[in-house]
Amino acid sequence: MSAPTRSPGPTPSILIVDSDVISRHVIADYLRHCGYGVVEAATTDEAITALSEASLGIDVILCDVGAIGSQPAFGLAHWVRSHQPQLEVRLAGSLEGVADTAADLCESGPHLIKPYEPEAVVDYVKQLRAARNRARET
Repeated sequence: MSAPTRSPGPTPSILIVDSDVISRHVIADYLRHCGYGVVEAATTDEAITALSEASLGIDVILCDVGAIGSQPAFGLAHWVRSHQPQLEVRLAGSLEGVADTAADLCESGPHLIKPYEPEAVVDYVKQLRAARNRARET
């Protein structure tokens, strides 16, 4: 198992979990270009390793519903809810049928559809961060 890839510069805030290296790198590079810190993981196991490292400062997880590892993406979402419930988990996928299952984990199911539209991901992360900041202020 390879270690998650850290971006240089600011403390990462987004963990991208996707076994499709091209999709993962494209969206990660785009987010870095937009000024976000990014950690990449090819498997759910790598994601849990990254999440266990408090120094990474992750606060949003974008996970492909088809992510591979010792547990599926939904298992990773359950792990996050149990171990780090303050984190935002967003599942992305191209299968319409996963929406019902994901709704149990993410309130309203997958929020992004693959292939990713980079601008939509950035807008979505901005919305998540703004909502979290508003919640902290109240």
